Amino acid sequence: MNLKELRQAVYAANMELPRRNLVTYTWGNVSGILREEGLVVIKPSGVEYEDLTPDLLAVVDLEGNTVEGTLNPSSDTRTHLELYRAFPALGGIVHTHSPYAVAWAQAGEDIPAYGTTHADYFYGPVPCARTLTPEEIDEDYERNTGRVIVETFQTRNIDPVHVPGVICFSHGPFTWGKDPAQAVYHAVVLEEVARMALLTRMVNPAAAPAPDHILNKHFMRKHGPNAYYGQKK
Repeated sequence: MNLKELRQAVYAANMELPRRNLVTYTWGNVSGILREEGLVVIKPSGVEYEDLTPDLLAVVDLEGNTVEGTLNPSSDTRTHLELYRAFPALGGIVHTHSPYAVAWAQAGEDIPAYGTTHADYFYGPVPCARTLTPEEIDEDYERNTGRVIVETFQTRNIDPVHVPGVICFSHGPFTWGKDPAQAVYHAVVLEEVARMALLTRMVNPAAAPAPDHILNKHFMRKHGPNAYYGQKK
């Protein structure tokens, strides 16, 4: 993929967010990366989706320096960059304020793996990263948001490929994938399983996560070495 193709892919992924009802106004952004070139394409800050075009997207290097574009990149850019630097498998990242995922983030709770729908995409609960300290916020809020996400996955020994998303305490979700399109796909799924988990908690406040053998079966039949879900390519 070249830079022009990545621009188009990131544009298409950004435009999918309002179509999937994941964003209100400008509350979201998608980025994608060219690993060999060390370039990241990301939505510009505060631009309405109906005004967005591929040419308006910002291009930055992995230190956040603008390489192409006249508009400021998303205010969340430094969070995206921290995740790209820490997790080499990531090819696209999404941030939204989708309401059900935000509800769990504002409650400060992991999204439990209550059933097979969750397990088809997330190998265990979706973690809620800790709140930032006042010092971390004052130093560099966006970069430290990324660092706290990385810390969460490292300290809990979570594989970011197997759990392609996180919720940040009192903030909201970030998801990712092999490319921008898959990152959006995971954002859609995360919002849906967050909704299902909330409904489960409402029906039975004492509901327990699904047994491990069920969760393992459903994740591995899609993503394991002997996966058999879908058609052979």
